[in-house]
Amino acid sequence: MTTSPHLVMLDLTGVGDKAALMDRAVSALHLPDWFGRNWDALADSLRDPSVWPPEAVERGLLVVVTGWQGYARTRPDEWKVAQDVFEQAVGDEPALTVALALG
Repeated sequence: MTTSPHLVMLDLTGVGDKAALMDRAVSALHLPDWFGRNWDALADSLRDPSVWPPEAVERGLLVVVTGWQGYARTRPDEWKVAQDVFEQAVGDEPALTVALALG
């Protein structure tokens, strides 16, 4: 029997800049106090199962990003970097899946 991954919703509704995206990531992913709130720190945290919730370490982690379209429109360069971070993290850790919700 396959166990489903631990689900984390990363809601970016109303996010207007990188700082707000990082705040949402900290909250949704329960990142540690030492999290640096920059792209490298986000990539490192996504790649590091030791900072994931305990359930995710055992079952894998599914991060569903919702409400991202407004951020993508207003900050396309930042959004491109965020997508690159998600893509690179997924490539490094097979137990991690990042999905962009379309609706």
